[in-house]
Amino acid sequence: MKVAYVQMEPAFLDPEKNYSKAERLIGEAVNEGAKLVVLPELFDTGYNFESKSEITEVAGEIPDGPTTEFLVELAREREVFIVAGTAEKDERGNLYNSAVVVGPVGWGYIGKYRKIHLFNREKLFFRPGNLGFHVFNIGVAKVGVMICFDWFFPESARTLALKGAEIIAHPSNLVMPYAPRAMPIRALENRVYTITANRIGEERGLKFIGKSTIASPKAEVLAMGSEDREEVGVVEVDLELARDKRLNELNDIFKDRRPQYYVL
Repeated sequence: MKVAYVQMEPAFLDPEKNYSKAERLIGEAVNEGAKLVVLPELFDTGYNFESKSEITEVAGEIPDGPTTEFLVELAREREVFIVAGTAEKDERGNLYNSAVVVGPVGWGYIGKYRKIHLFNREKLFFRPGNLGFHVFNIGVAKVGVMICFDWFFPESARTLALKGAEIIAHPSNLVMPYAPRAMPIRALENRVYTITANRIGEERGLKFIGKSTIASPKAEVLAMGSEDREEVGVVEVDLELARDKRLNELNDIFKDRRPQYYVL
């Protein structure tokens, strides 16, 4: 199957403008054959907030809010699965840095993930995720989801892989330079594909690095975005490679684990 990242520069606090931009870029990816497309973290709102009130004005409930409804309709129209980062407001008004998974006709809203490892000033506005790491079976593939700074904790990708993920979707707003180098290692050590969809641009003095990355279970960089352009990256992946955890006749990276010794 073909998978894709969307690299874009969200308009700050302007969901409608971001919906239009995402629709255009997802269309480009689908026209190249993509069946799974990953959008950046907080693609609909921008990132560098100064107050909870700013987020509250643009955050929505999942699945009944405008962003999820937009994504469900777009996935139906374009016959594609989408993973997208969004600002979530629950029924009590709590704010989460979340991601939603939606699919084409017959699927609709599939599920959500709330970011577990909050980065820097995110801690001032969002609550830490409380739903755990989940793998979503979309029929053609099993897709795990983590968000941005989750990559810094190897346990995130390992947990998803142990739960059966063949692809890890990674919506991001990366500002540190390390993830594009680290994600191929996360893919290698878990023998999965990773799709990091990052944003570009500068927002209230905070600069984002771009370099969205798709990596293979062999640590190959299959696609990498620029540092400053809106674009899509589309590649074909061999899911059988992600399902085979053997390195050779005698080594299997999961069967060889010895968790009884991985304790303090």
